[in-house]
Amino acid sequence: MAKKKFSKAWVQRHIHDPYVKMAQQKGYRARAAFKLTEILDAEKLLRRGDVVVDLGSTPGSWSQIARERLLAAGGAIDGRIVALDLLPMEPIAGVEFIQGDFRDDAVLQELHDRLGGQAVDLVISDMAPNLSGVASADSARIAHVCELALEFACGHLKPEGALIVKAFHGSGFSQIVQTFKQHFTRVVERKPKASRDESSETFLVGRGLKSPREPAP
Repeated sequence: MAKKKFSKAWVQRHIHDPYVKMAQQKGYRARAAFKLTEILDAEKLLRRGDVVVDLGSTPGSWSQIARERLLAAGGAIDGRIVALDLLPMEPIAGVEFIQGDFRDDAVLQELHDRLGGQAVDLVISDMAPNLSGVASADSARIAHVCELALEFACGHLKPEGALIVKAFHGSGFSQIVQTFKQHFTRVVERKPKASRDESSETFLVGRGLKSPREPAP
């Protein structure tokens, strides 16, 4: 019974959520589009000509925002967007999509091959693992996803490039931040207005690689 009440309350909140309504009006696939928009504006990131990798892209709202910012006169994309997710994603014009598990070495290699040695300006990751409710296990899963995104970024970003990842406050968060600081000259935490108040999600932005390195084989 409690579960039904909770589900009904969630549905009602979702229906009346202003960001959900705005996303529908603008044709975005998820309200998460506004989280990325706020971070990009605050950090003055993503401009025409950039190469962007979107990790955990489905349903595609972050790729939609990236595409908007790379659009040139005439509707052509000035830049490149490569998106990846375990789940299928409905096509977005101008966005290259790879379906696969980012934790799989073969999928990482495919992404590496697709880039063809092209350096990346921005890596964005809205990836989140399935959580079990066991704090110690969940913190380890969250850290692992963040570390995978960080490892990829260190091997593919331009020296002045940037990485945006979703993390969660709680056990292990400070260690993730510390790891970021080992690799980037500037690390900031951002909690966009579009993030629900009760959510522990916090986005980390790393900028300026201290020592770019080759990706792990």
